[in-house]
Amino acid sequence: MIRQIARSILTSYYKPVEKFIADPLGTQHKTLQHLIEHGRNTLYGNKMNFEKIRNENDFASRVPVISYEELRPYLDDIIIRNKKNVLWDTPIKWFAMSSGTTEDKSKYIPVTKESLNNVNYRGGYHMLGTYAVHHPDTSFVLGKTLVMGGSQQINQIGGDIFTGDISAILMKNLPRAVKKRRTPEEIALLPDWEEKLQKLTDYAIKTDIRALLGVPSWMLVFLKKIVEDTGKTIPEIWPQIEVFFHGGVSFTPFSEQYEKIIRLDSMRYWETYNASEGFFGVQFTPDSKDMLLLLDNEVYYEFLPVEEWDKEQPKTIPLEGVELGKQYAVVITTSGGLWRYKLGDTVMFTSTDPYLFRLTGRTKQFINAFGEELIVENADRAIEEACIETGAKVTEYTAAPIYFGENHNGAHEWLIEFDTAPSDLDMFTHALDESLKRHNSDYEAKRSYNLSLDLPIVKSLEKGSFYGWMKKKEKIGGQNKVPKLSNNRKYVDNVLEFVSKNTKIE
Repeated sequence: MIRQIARSILTSYYKPVEKFIADPLGTQHKTLQHLIEHGRNTLYGNKMNFEKIRNENDFASRVPVISYEELRPYLDDIIIRNKKNVLWDTPIKWFAMSSGTTEDKSKYIPVTKESLNNVNYRGGYHMLGTYAVHHPDTSFVLGKTLVMGGSQQINQIGGDIFTGDISAILMKNLPRAVKKRRTPEEIALLPDWEEKLQKLTDYAIKTDIRALLGVPSWMLVFLKKIVEDTGKTIPEIWPQIEVFFHGGVSFTPFSEQYEKIIRLDSMRYWETYNASEGFFGVQFTPDSKDMLLLLDNEVYYEFLPVEEWDKEQPKTIPLEGVELGKQYAVVITTSGGLWRYKLGDTVMFTSTDPYLFRLTGRTKQFINAFGEELIVENADRAIEEACIETGAKVTEYTAAPIYFGENHNGAHEWLIEFDTAPSDLDMFTHALDESLKRHNSDYEAKRSYNLSLDLPIVKSLEKGSFYGWMKKKEKIGGQNKVPKLSNNRKYVDNVLEFVSKNTKIE
């Protein structure tokens, strides 16, 4: 009886999804009107003449596309100068600290009561509903969900303003009934990563865990620890484990490792697209990782074609104008007080009925030093295929260009940490190269006859190298992640410097 009630509640969460799928453009129109209404009486709204905005064209012509650097003065008005109604017409008491990769300075992303409830939590309900309609046998809500959140604790920075990792903010504000079904708050919000890891392990081995929620890289660290500490398999520890809801980074490079450590054919993996700025997409069907764009969660979306990314006044494309198979950078307007904000993520649509997409990378994570236009999606797929061909398993990687020298062409240098190393690193390198050629015609052209690009240089790092590097930079857990690709050598050289002092490179 309890199981039937639980299933009924979960599937009811899908009804709003059906509604916006049926009328995507109308939903987005209403969303924008709602957001503009809340922005009219704000400092930002007055400056941009929101009173004169009547439609999407007015909005695009009057309000500029901005980056975080351009947003920051308004955040200072709120945080430092304690001004009200700057970006939104209700108080902004929370700021999610986010750097995304390993940049030294954290970003402060505004979080309102409305964005908590209608962007983040509503996105979670959409995730549950979409999953449940495809899996009517689900019973994970009858057990506990283990949440692997960030290591950034809640901090009061003045008055009634607080900062923290977005996962910490979400946990702190969850309804009490929901908290009871998740990892205890006093453990989940521990600031010290290794202490949290140990206490999570102690808690989890005696708890009926049926669902996992978090970033694949950090959850894998936890699963390896719990297996190592107990000497048991995951099915022995959690016989009713059912699903891992994951996001933050691509799951592709980790899929084999999860299959190896969880060892359950029945285990399900459900992709999400969430960030410090909001919850934007959920996997739509079990047999595809394509995600459904969430259109009713107080987020208005626009998209920048590749040729507009670096322009000072870029021209966006509305949802109805996107084309399949093209790369776009995401621009969002939200009830968190973000107005035409460049998110930094890139997507490619695979369907417009409904609007399905894949995350393809970051606008600042690519390699185009020689005209090869290599994106993260290419890199993840090549790593996966090279692993299949050589029997290797990759824990983490980063790559950057090596520039022309007197005796060599340019090339890409890959720093890879293997969970299972290939028997022949040269074979892995050639497999990686061939896969990149298959999936990127520009790369293939530059590699032709070694005219511009030589064979990639792959260096194998000792296990734990990237973890140690991230720990040194105090970027452990949560949304923190190793940058996969960079068009300069900042990260690669920094990692090489770290490992030269602490580990070995093959």
